[in-house]
Amino acid sequence: MFHDELVERCKKGDTRSYETLYQQYSKAMFNTSLRIVNNASDAEDVLQEAFMDAFRFLGDFNYKSTFGAWLKRIVINKSINVLRKRKIDLVDIDNTSVADQPVEELDEENMQLKVAEVKKAVTLLPNGYRTVLTLYLFEGYDHEEIAEIMRISESTVRTQYHRAKHKLLHIIKGGLS
Repeated sequence: MFHDELVERCKKGDTRSYETLYQQYSKAMFNTSLRIVNNASDAEDVLQEAFMDAFRFLGDFNYKSTFGAWLKRIVINKSINVLRKRKIDLVDIDNTSVADQPVEELDEENMQLKVAEVKKAVTLLPNGYRTVLTLYLFEGYDHEEIAEIMRISESTVRTQYHRAKHKLLHIIKGGLS
């Protein structure tokens, strides 16, 4: 395993291995953060802090997952902390009556969209919606994992995801201005 060898070299203090790991993962981790924080400057800060923490605590990395998965978890947690500082607005379904209201079904199958349009529409979502949608669709986390990461209830995650999906479709159908 090439990545495991790099990690081992980093643990031994090989500076070239640090640089190689950074080069291999920085773009993907920046994009992960950018999809969550929706601000390039904040995503750059998250990226730098995540790598600093990852390299500082590399001794704690125990190969139960890949280095990339471990680093992505750090990036996601730091990105969510940025949103917490911005006071993201999440609606807890347990404290609202919205759960009883029917939601209009949108015809997703007939929508032929360009990737760029979808990406732009995702950036227009409110922070909470965008974060849950990104973690679920793009990063592959399930509702329970997202609830744990964001420190909210699983029902809130499901509500945010459902609303994000419908708001995204609404933005796309209404056109991107």
